[in-house]
Amino acid sequence: MFEIQMETTARVLVAHGKGILAADESTGTIEKRFKSVGAACGEGNRRDYRELLFTAPGLGEFISGVILFDETIRQRAADGTALIDALKRQGIVPGIKVDKGAKALAGFAGEKITEGLDGLRERLMEYRELGARFTKWRAVITIGSNVPTDLCIRANAHGLARFASLSQEAGLVPIVEPEVLMDGDHTIERHAEVTQRTLRIVFEELAAYRVRLEAMLLKPNMVLSGKDCPQQASVPEVAASTLRCMRRTVPAAVPGLVFLSGGQSDVRATQHLSAMCQLDAAPWELSFSFGRALQAPALKAWAGLPANAGAAQQELLHRSKCNSAARCRSYSDAMEAHRERFTNETGP
Repeated sequence: MFEIQMETTARVLVAHGKGILAADESTGTIEKRFKSVGAACGEGNRRDYRELLFTAPGLGEFISGVILFDETIRQRAADGTALIDALKRQGIVPGIKVDKGAKALAGFAGEKITEGLDGLRERLMEYRELGARFTKWRAVITIGSNVPTDLCIRANAHGLARFASLSQEAGLVPIVEPEVLMDGDHTIERHAEVTQRTLRIVFEELAAYRVRLEAMLLKPNMVLSGKDCPQQASVPEVAASTLRCMRRTVPAAVPGLVFLSGGQSDVRATQHLSAMCQLDAAPWELSFSFGRALQAPALKAWAGLPANAGAAQQELLHRSKCNSAARCRSYSDAMEAHRERFTNETGP
């Protein structure tokens, strides 16, 4: 019933030169980020912050979709406009995070399982009625001593597949996010091995649940050295290792890969994306679905003060434009060195 609509939405989300803004932080997560810049985390402040993000003039030129949190999809701007309608006015597709977070996996120390399948069918129908057109579910895979176990990977892959199947049943495009964390001292080779193993199992489960690959997107991690690894891989090494891993595991039928930033700095995430896009042509669109790597400069500029909203919007537009340029193979360090000039071209 929804096949053509979902495939169209998936292609729109990975349209040339555009990417996805992840603004789906839980209340606990956004409270920590607000605290880091001295901003209060009341419901009104959360609304005001997300409103300034969604109404940044010209954002739709670089951003195709926004992943919302449950609170946000129900909120209204200060003038009474639904925040979801503010996105639609910019030609941006609204999406929704539907998992309930990663919790400790009983019996498996140091490993996690994402919860939220109970009642998911009903929640998906409600979100569609509210205007969402795509969904996201994040699984977390940790690298450490004797982890990840196969059971942890398979349990999380099973959850991702059930989520994707239920989303498509509701006519919503699922973004499948199996994140192999960069926390630890592992080498890039170890990160590649675990990422490859994880993706193979994820696509086995997706096939078992008859998930339509043409109507989904994959949100993978880039293949990186662990944060504490003494030998950090270069930008070209990360790009080559990541694409090698994706080519070995991701079917060509998937329309696009929307990479997560996963704790990288905003500039480094853009550099890695740019390097990947400049390598040989891939069978899928290579795009981005960044949270902190798009929002961090804007949040710092805003700092909870209404008078800073315009400056925060310029920071968001700058990072969005840089990642758009990375996709179009036109990104350069000069865009960072001359940030003010580039943001003023599209800023308010």
